[in-house]
Amino acid sequence: MSNLYLAVIGVGGVGTAFLSQLASLAPSMRPTLIFISRSSRQLYTNDYKPISPSNLQTSSSKLLSLPELTTYLAAAPGKSILVDNTSNQDVAAAYPSFLRKGISVVTPNKKAFSSSLSLWNDIFDAVDKSNGKAMVYHESSVGAGLPVISTLKDLVATGDQVTKIEGVFSGTMSFLFNSFAPVDGSGKGKWSEIVSQAKDAGYTEPDPRDDLNGMDVARKLTILARLAGLKVQGPENFSVQSLIPKELETVGSSEEFMQRLPEFDGDMEAYKDNAAKQGKVVRYVGSIDVAKGEVKVGLQMVDRGTPIASLMGSDNLICFYTKRYPCPLVIQGAGAGGEVTAMGVTGDLIKVVERLR
Repeated sequence: MSNLYLAVIGVGGVGTAFLSQLASLAPSMRPTLIFISRSSRQLYTNDYKPISPSNLQTSSSKLLSLPELTTYLAAAPGKSILVDNTSNQDVAAAYPSFLRKGISVVTPNKKAFSSSLSLWNDIFDAVDKSNGKAMVYHESSVGAGLPVISTLKDLVATGDQVTKIEGVFSGTMSFLFNSFAPVDGSGKGKWSEIVSQAKDAGYTEPDPRDDLNGMDVARKLTILARLAGLKVQGPENFSVQSLIPKELETVGSSEEFMQRLPEFDGDMEAYKDNAAKQGKVVRYVGSIDVAKGEVKVGLQMVDRGTPIASLMGSDNLICFYTKRYPCPLVIQGAGAGGEVTAMGVTGDLIKVVERLR
């Protein structure tokens, strides 16, 4: 597609999977790759010739700052698309500048859409003022490849009234509680043992506290709440229950945290037992009550037989309650992982290509 040009920032797990999926697209759907960047290395040409990702490691291209990259892409002999596969706040903050120059943005970067409300407004104001010349798509910022954002947008755009959004928004939390407190009551491991198993299996971040603090879920809830029409200032402005014991909030290292976590197994065990006595199971749930304007994230005792209680493995599950769907519209599946996250990015890129051409 000689009139569509592509820049890619970030070629880690998601970025590598994205480049593989990009290569498999039909030529008619594949923009010309002219820029690629990872950490401290970039690859591009001054005359906008196609580049190969395989040459990035040996590239000697001068490093462009974000403003310089904006200028470079705006001067391309056609329409430019930026794919940001990072979670970098500085790149996210530059989205309005890219969009104002007519450069479309596709990204799984949650920080762009869950930090300050002013950045959210700046991003979509730039889209509105571009008169269709620039677009932003971020499906993978909430459910990886799951059609969560697109479904919510369709519900709102077609005039449905969203009353509540509820679910399990973290593959890590899903795995932890499906192992610790399964519906059949077969869970035998202690909480600290389950966390350790999840860490060893790669289900958590290298430092499990980055999952257990609940902020990843809170960022996703912020995005969905804003799309549902709530003026949420940010994830710091509503109730988020951290699963890090207060006594361990200041420990210096991940190793020390894991060593001391067994001291607090009794607290989680008591909560699980209390739920079981009521015929319920414990889950880490995010919920948005649109009518009340309330957003919260934390432990919840869930009735057996409900979609959330019945969830298995590390899947995510999102329930949309609306005027049309009093029995919820349920989306379930893998909500994390390089391949499925990249699928969401690639799917968004296809949408941009279809609209731009």
